[in-house]
Amino acid sequence: MESDAKVIPIHPSPYNLSRQAAEAQTVLDHIVDDFSDNPESMRYFYDLFRRVYCQGEELKHEGLLVGTTCIHAPEELIYAFGATPVRLCNGSYHYDQRGADFMPAKSCSLVKATLGMLNSETVIPKIGKPDMIVNPTTCDQKKKASAMMENMGYSVYDLELPSVKESEASRVYWQRSVRQFAERLRELTGRKLTRKNLKEAMAKTGRAQAAFRTLHNFRRQSPSLILGKDAFLVTNAYFFDDIGRWTAAVEKLNEELAQREKAGFKAVQSKAPRVLFTGSPPIFPNLKLPLLIEESGGVVVADETCSANRMLYDMTAVDEWLVNDMVDSLADKYLKPCTCPIFTRNDDRRRRLLDLVSSFNVDGVVYQAFAGCQVYEMEYRSVAEEFNKAGIPLLYVETDYSPDDKGQLSTRIEAFLESLKNRRKQRA
Repeated sequence: MESDAKVIPIHPSPYNLSRQAAEAQTVLDHIVDDFSDNPESMRYFYDLFRRVYCQGEELKHEGLLVGTTCIHAPEELIYAFGATPVRLCNGSYHYDQRGADFMPAKSCSLVKATLGMLNSETVIPKIGKPDMIVNPTTCDQKKKASAMMENMGYSVYDLELPSVKESEASRVYWQRSVRQFAERLRELTGRKLTRKNLKEAMAKTGRAQAAFRTLHNFRRQSPSLILGKDAFLVTNAYFFDDIGRWTAAVEKLNEELAQREKAGFKAVQSKAPRVLFTGSPPIFPNLKLPLLIEESGGVVVADETCSANRMLYDMTAVDEWLVNDMVDSLADKYLKPCTCPIFTRNDDRRRRLLDLVSSFNVDGVVYQAFAGCQVYEMEYRSVAEEFNKAGIPLLYVETDYSPDDKGQLSTRIEAFLESLKNRRKQRA
């Protein structure tokens, strides 16, 4: 006898009800609703993250899609070949947990989350499958990630980076690596690299860098014109947004900040401690530490991270406008000024940090190191010694993407900011 029972098909839940959407929504609501006097021009970025991270809107792109896992991948070359670069580094705790299923427990949260995203059925930002992923050989965990990404079905190109940057041999080695990358892009796209298309690509990124530098300089103002949480959101949007729209939105934001400066506007109290943020990069939605700093009455006025300042600050200097010379100049830009801790020496990074402290009138430094991120953990001591000699207070925070330590971190940050206020009173 046939059963009268009906089979009810199971439909997947819409993305906006998923865990990763809820995580992004919670952070974005906090950024937008729990802080007053947000710049009107930030609406573009708030809406962008809401559409992409909270609603799962698909991102359109021109030409082939080239995923990158690090700022060392020369995006100008990708644009010159008619492709679109997108930074794959991920800040989601949901994807961190997905990555923990097949990664060692003590792995860096950033690497776990990035691989967890790539191994997920729902990849957010929704960019589609990259035609190629370029993976610069920086830290050991990212080096080993290449084979894992290939096993997931991705085409991966290892961009070989030297361990030192001071010698001429390392410079030549890196220039050769970048030229080989250009050749791989030619094979991928079937297009030729010309002086014209490379110059156009450099102009496109140059305009974006100029807009960022203007924003960067507005952050020098005391009291601050804009909070660090908004500055980090702006630079995180550069990972995946159309570069032309991103640049126009930043230029509009800069116009508003110029008006704020003229009107004597204050985004924070005059006595708010000014903080320099450095170490492992804050990547949306993991803006946990910058948000805790500004919830507690401080303001992040500058940073030295690969998700913000270091990503867009350095410009390309070209001596001869010939293709080979332009490619070599790009290679120099991505190597010489870089202050990444993966290099054997970190003298340039210590100098850069001290310069930022001085030029941004910083009261103290917060150094974030993700648990399992050996390069930042190992470098901390030498950086701390440099700050100690200069009499600059430093708070070292080892954390990960988990929200479980927010209460403990909040207590530590509040105590650190209070010490900065007391120190300022004593000096006055």
